[in-house]
Amino acid sequence: MSESAILDVRSLRVEFPGRHGTVTALDDISLSIEPGEILGVVGESGAGKSMTGLAVQGLLEPPGYVAGGEVWLAGRRIDQLSDREMEKVRGAEIGAIFQDPLTSLNPLFSVGQQLTETIRLHLDMGRADARRRAIELLKEVGIPAPEVRVDHFPHQFSGGMRQRVVIALALAGQPKLIIADEPTTALDVSIQAQITALLRSLCDDHGTAVMLVTHDMGVIAETADRVAVMYAGRLVEIGLVADVIARPQHPYTVGLMGSIPELGARVPMLAQIDGSMPRLDAIPSGCAFNPRCPHVMARCRTDRPEMIARGTGASACWLNATEDAA
Repeated sequence: MSESAILDVRSLRVEFPGRHGTVTALDDISLSIEPGEILGVVGESGAGKSMTGLAVQGLLEPPGYVAGGEVWLAGRRIDQLSDREMEKVRGAEIGAIFQDPLTSLNPLFSVGQQLTETIRLHLDMGRADARRRAIELLKEVGIPAPEVRVDHFPHQFSGGMRQRVVIALALAGQPKLIIADEPTTALDVSIQAQITALLRSLCDDHGTAVMLVTHDMGVIAETADRVAVMYAGRLVEIGLVADVIARPQHPYTVGLMGSIPELGARVPMLAQIDGSMPRLDAIPSGCAFNPRCPHVMARCRTDRPEMIARGTGASACWLNATEDAA
């Protein structure tokens, strides 16, 4: 892992003990994000994308816990911090953007009050200075007439504008890392493009690192620098976005790419990945994708592949090991 990385996740493992045994929700997740970089994390529902973001923030719902691995933020290990210490990290060093802005905004307070209190919580500012900073943040995220809108309540904003306010809240403490969990899902396509462009400009202007969690490869292609593909709580491929889109190495990634319609292309039916994601308590032996893989071999059913580096990326597939040997 790079010494300059803002976020460095090493062999992360998350478990949930239950009545019938322990379920592994994340297994051996390793990834890093550099300053000013957007790492897209993609996969089907249940792949472990959001769980990874929650584990990084120390927000796992009990009885879930980090059972192994390490999480480093700007050279400091944070997975072993107490709840009180993590409260100081969240907001000040890690900002969060969630799918539904209404769950992030208190309807009883104006957006200015919420921004001002967040700024004062994490930065040494008086109320007047914090209000001026709140107005600057609203302007920065593209809210028109911020001097007026700062006193408006969440219900007075459209869905896209509310998401901009949430982004302003995430930036209020000047964090090093922002975790954006499906930030564009509830928005129409034109607003999605505006929000993704805003995230990109914030990275370029402030050097903030972003973990962009989504199921939408189109958003990844437009926004991210690198992409991590997850399946059944495991990392199956990681690499530069352009390389992964043009030359996916893992059969699951190939399937994800094949399910995206090409502009202007006439096809009778979109490609699909047969089968469904396994339950976490019923992950097959070997490669978790083997029951759905069109290239499955005997080895895939018994031996779990490790991440194999190739070019600018890496993937966990025995096909790559076979090709390298050839």
